[in-house]
Amino acid sequence: MLKVKEKIAYGLGDTASNIIFQTVMMFLLIFYTDVVGLSPAAVGTLFLVVRIFDAITDPLMGSLADRTRTRWGQFRPYLLWLAIPFGLISVLAFTTPDLSDSNKLIYAFVTYTLLMMVYTAINIPYCALGGVLTAKPSERVSVQSYRFVFAMLGGVIVASCTLPLVEWFGSGDSAKGYQLTMTAMSLFGVVLFLLCFLGTKERISAPKTQKANFWVEIKHLWQNDQARILCITGIFLLTGQVLKFTLAVYYVKYFLLREELITAFMTTGMVGSMLGCALAQVLAKKMCKIKAYIGLQVIAAIICIMSYFIAADQVIMAFIAFFLWKFFLDMATPLLRAKMADAIDYGQWKTGVRITGMVYSTIIFFIKLGVALGGALAGWALAYYGYQADVEQTEATKSGILLSFTLYPAIGSLMVAVVMKWYILDDKKVEQIQSELNAANT
Repeated sequence: MLKVKEKIAYGLGDTASNIIFQTVMMFLLIFYTDVVGLSPAAVGTLFLVVRIFDAITDPLMGSLADRTRTRWGQFRPYLLWLAIPFGLISVLAFTTPDLSDSNKLIYAFVTYTLLMMVYTAINIPYCALGGVLTAKPSERVSVQSYRFVFAMLGGVIVASCTLPLVEWFGSGDSAKGYQLTMTAMSLFGVVLFLLCFLGTKERISAPKTQKANFWVEIKHLWQNDQARILCITGIFLLTGQVLKFTLAVYYVKYFLLREELITAFMTTGMVGSMLGCALAQVLAKKMCKIKAYIGLQVIAAIICIMSYFIAADQVIMAFIAFFLWKFFLDMATPLLRAKMADAIDYGQWKTGVRITGMVYSTIIFFIKLGVALGGALAGWALAYYGYQADVEQTEATKSGILLSFTLYPAIGSLMVAVVMKWYILDDKKVEQIQSELNAANT
């Protein structure tokens, strides 16, 4: 059984990651549209196009991590090597250059692409690290619960501190405020990545007789039908989640007409996320993880649908609904991440080859594709419904923001629930697989 100290150290790595990931989800679209001055349609296209590079970099990074051999392990060294570059590029992405509109768009493409590349290079090894800390299914859920409590702590920091820090650092200059805010957050993130590196230990490795071959790994990856299910789940889940979370700022500012409550609204959601993640292990002990995951997605979808009927003057109800949506949706998050480690064991059991980094990188690519689709849909929806930055919106635009914030995300959760009907790796099956793997290695 892992010590709590190591679980906390692992979780701090996702606090660092989420300082950037959650900032991108919550504020990058409005930073580009309302501070840099880019059109929402252009930004939506930017979010999607950059993910084309991930189709190449993600599996390559996973394969590279599987081949890495150092005295620190396979995956931990990347936390040490890339913490500072990740911090520097994060600041550049939230810098507003004094350029023409077209050159600002080019700058956004370049810096956002670099940010996603370095995010891939540090986050895929970090995620894979969670699969080699322990082989026990119950401990895997526990590790992921700790991880996502600390991940959502990063989200709480972003939600509660970003706009106040932008105002404080910028003193009315939002461009300067965002740049200095990201500088402070990036420094904090670098320290957390280093603490994660120092506080964890890899305990599971690929068989010593296993020979690395990229195309053979791709073949074995395709044979892993359970990993494929998780890939499809990742797309639907993150498309809906990011669409809703990205538009939350616009929902509060332009539909509820309470711009002063944006920070409180986003923080409320992240507190719901933390509490949900903290209770995931308790839920997993009481019922089948697969049934629990499906049920949580259905509940999240119902909350989204009900939110459509909350009027603009029902601010308290809007807060409660957002809190409950994040609570139930993110209670499922540690369960999904534990399933990734189970799918790796399943792939080794089925093919005889363990490709930890490759499986994680592929699933994460589809998760990031969902992030890109959600962000792109948010930008395109704003453009379609006639959004104009920092002006009073038309009733049609307000209705479009409400529709995109509520009903469209519900579709994503319902699709996840349907896809997970084909997932078979419950605790009993995973224990059988691990028993057979252990027998084969002795």
